Amino acid sequence: MNMSKKISRRFGLAAIAGAALALAGCATPFKADVARFQTQLPAPQGQSFVIEAANPALQGGIEFGQYANLVAGELTRYGYRPAANGEHPDMIVRMDYGVDKGRERVVSSPGFGDPWYGGFGPRYYRPVIVRGPGGRRYVYGYRDPFLWGGFGPGWGYNDVSSYTVYSSGLNLQINRAADGYRLFEGHAEAQSRDNNLQALVPNLIEAMFTGFPGNSGERVRITVAPPEKG
Repeated sequence: MNMSKKISRRFGLAAIAGAALALAGCATPFKADVARFQTQLPAPQGQSFVIEAANPALQGGIEFGQYANLVAGELTRYGYRPAANGEHPDMIVRMDYGVDKGRERVVSSPGFGDPWYGGFGPRYYRPVIVRGPGGRRYVYGYRDPFLWGGFGPGWGYNDVSSYTVYSSGLNLQINRAADGYRLFEGHAEAQSRDNNLQALVPNLIEAMFTGFPGNSGERVRITVAPPEKG
């Protein structure tokens, strides 16, 4: 092998290793598909609400209470308010969530290439980072080939590996308390390699309330950026 080929081969291996280390060192963003529908959700003017579990078995549970507090915080941020003790609420919010038992996914490991810098073709998009309410960061348009599809042509090698993918979901309904009329319903779904509800549900809630209440009937993909390391 001549010297130029040796240098080229070494550079290629170093680039592959560098890309792999970069990917390994990055926290994985949380991606969710969110669909929201509304009829006559009132503009926020301090209307009161209570939050209930769609599954009666969850009502009053400590874990459910933690998630309900997150939803209450989001609704309060948008201009609604929790009903006081003994007060008849204007709206009833029903929440349900869960994660399945997972399924195995088999993939081919990629060669050199990084979605953050292009090279995948038109199916992949550069991330756009914006500053959300409360200083939180969201990333829109980022597609993760490890969770959302294949790698396409042009990759260097195809080592086959497998991992478990879990599907999680959050359903949210807002009804008018006076007559039960449905004002809003939303569905957030995600795939992840973790089935920890304590991590999944807060992210699903955050995705649900990104741009709340959204455009009725529109399905959007929202990615919640991982927490920044201090």
